[in-house]
Amino acid sequence: MLREAEKFFHEQIPITRAMGLRVIATDESGFTVEAPVALNSNHLRTAFGGSINAVATLAGYGFLWLELNEAAAHVVVAESSIRFLRPVRETIRATCVRPSAESLAIFRNEFLEKRKARIRLRVNVIEAGETAAEFEGLFVARG
Repeated sequence: MLREAEKFFHEQIPITRAMGLRVIATDESGFTVEAPVALNSNHLRTAFGGSINAVATLAGYGFLWLELNEAAAHVVVAESSIRFLRPVRETIRATCVRPSAESLAIFRNEFLEKRKARIRLRVNVIEAGETAAEFEGLFVARG
């Protein structure tokens, strides 16, 4: 499942290859991706803010892609915001926090009934046990 998600990213979103994006985990707490700062650095040799935002967006995207498990589903981010709290020096690791069971059930039912659904997702970027960025995005799925 993780390799399928990573393969999907690399084939359908080509920039993920250049970013060195890897799918790390999916479990009851959420969906985690990471990318090395070495391939996503700024002039200070810390992670570029745009790369942090992209990796966080991809964590939310990947979470929904796996949740829907439907090839015909198209997932997009409709709006997002991010707060940068500290520099990321080695690895941009973003985890999409699994939403409540109720929110996920509403999303799934709406998608099944209307072939369109939206859900707000939170993503945390963590390095060395500290939160480096907090992302929130409104994602839309269409079938």
